[in-house]
Amino acid sequence: MKPVIIIGMGLSPEDLTERHKRIIRKADVLMGGKRHLSSFKDTPALKKEITRDLKGSIDFIRAHMQENVIVVLASGDPLFFGIGAIIADALGPDQVEVLPNISSIAGAFSRIKEPWSDVKVISLHGRDHESELLKAIKTHERVAVFTDPKRSPAWLADFLISKDASNLNIGVFERLGAPDEKIGWYDLKEAAALDFAEPNVVILRATNQAREAVAALHLGMTDEAFDHEGGLITKPEIRAVTLAKLSLLPHHTLWDLGAGSGSVAIEAALFVTHGKIFAVEEKAERIEQIRTNISRFGVTCIEVIQAVLPAGLEALPLPDRVFIGGGGQKLDQIIGVAASVMASGGVMVINTVLLDNLEAASKALREFDFETEVIQVQIQRSKAMPWSQRFEAQNPVWIISGRK
Repeated sequence: MKPVIIIGMGLSPEDLTERHKRIIRKADVLMGGKRHLSSFKDTPALKKEITRDLKGSIDFIRAHMQENVIVVLASGDPLFFGIGAIIADALGPDQVEVLPNISSIAGAFSRIKEPWSDVKVISLHGRDHESELLKAIKTHERVAVFTDPKRSPAWLADFLISKDASNLNIGVFERLGAPDEKIGWYDLKEAAALDFAEPNVVILRATNQAREAVAALHLGMTDEAFDHEGGLITKPEIRAVTLAKLSLLPHHTLWDLGAGSGSVAIEAALFVTHGKIFAVEEKAERIEQIRTNISRFGVTCIEVIQAVLPAGLEALPLPDRVFIGGGGQKLDQIIGVAASVMASGGVMVINTVLLDNLEAASKALREFDFETEVIQVQIQRSKAMPWSQRFEAQNPVWIISGRK
């Protein structure tokens, strides 16, 4: 049985070496996509097009490889999200020989003269990897994407807009290696309205404004850094203590209930680098403030939900951490719903300035077997006087924390 030879075409037939061409000329059977086979019309081998029916193509190879030299032409580099891995897995590594070439991702980065050793690559080519893509854009400044006719650059741009990822620019590399090759950079709204030639690949990267905003985001941002409603915002010092009590880890799912301006959720994103934050707020005007603040700081791991608590929580992924910064007279009900779905070891933190809510929160946590702690934080901020300074007291805040 002769091994099947899988040859990477690179970006175009011009990337084939003399060795590649010799092997192709000696093939009994030449397989590949219609575009690849069209470059070898004069080659005497039997031509067999590879279609979406990959099982049928592999069955054909098995039936003919005993007596024939079969050469498979693959796009780019056969083992880089390519058909080479599928054939090798189906036939066994001893039954294939793989000759690599330039991948379209390598070609794209060569065009913009940028290194790509730290780039995350996601394939949407015939794959439902949207969730992996959303994780990647949270953790990587640049993400390369293999597209397909269904998940085109326009579809991808529209998808990212729907996920509030407007802090990205999209680079589309159309028909790399062909005479009509085209490269363009667009904002997501522009790309969503355009048609792009096939085949193409995409590079996503943060806008300059987003990179600057992410670099500027830090623990204890001033009130003025956030859009908020007339002083209704968790103060910087309280935010810092609250986040310390939440004990956030990179993979956590955090519920921020009564999110207000979103200041706690946004600073929590500094710690929740691979997880998800759900900012739940009732008022429409505050929802807009949260979205504005998320966009301002280029945070992508927060999902904003409008709901009248405690309604709407049943649809959320189970939390590792819960922060409640509001709640009013329904605070005990909100705690009850969140506590009932939280796993052992989960942490809940509640901030309040009301004595009744201090008692309600402490009692509700104890009823759900939380080990609780209450601290009072009283901030006094210096204020200039004509020839000196004095301290001006801020409202005292009780921070109730519990571990289940």
